Amino acid sequence: MKSRHKKLLVILLGLSGLGIATALILNAFQSNLVFFYSPSEVAEGKAPLDRAFRIGGLVEDGSVQRDADGLTVRFVVTDTAKSMPVVYKGILPDLFKEGKGVVAEGKMGADGLFNSSQVLAKHDENYMPPEAAHALEQAAKAQQTLAQ
Repeated sequence: MKSRHKKLLVILLGLSGLGIATALILNAFQSNLVFFYSPSEVAEGKAPLDRAFRIGGLVEDGSVQRDADGLTVRFVVTDTAKSMPVVYKGILPDLFKEGKGVVAEGKMGADGLFNSSQVLAKHDENYMPPEAAHALEQAAKAQQTLAQ
């Protein structure tokens, strides 16, 4: 084998390895992406049924119910247009309260119940996750359009 063929073979093997590594990295990123949806978008069927995603909005007043086991909490997330029931098993953040912003990560159940694996609460009195704030703005605009 000539020196030129050896160099070409090494270059082709290197490019093949680089391509395979890139494909594996992109596949890992794709499988770990978690998208955000508002309750209105979930109701419209835009959220995936087979993958985890985030739902955000406000915790509806009077909706928080704790089960007897002390860890399971049921509440409703709303964007003022639509509401979505959520169940979470675990310890809630200290800032989790009714009427405040929340983002829950998990999967949609076949029964229409969002099974959350993680709950994120707002930071202070003026903060709301950007995705939740945007979803609330969109819902308010949609309600104004329907009212007219």
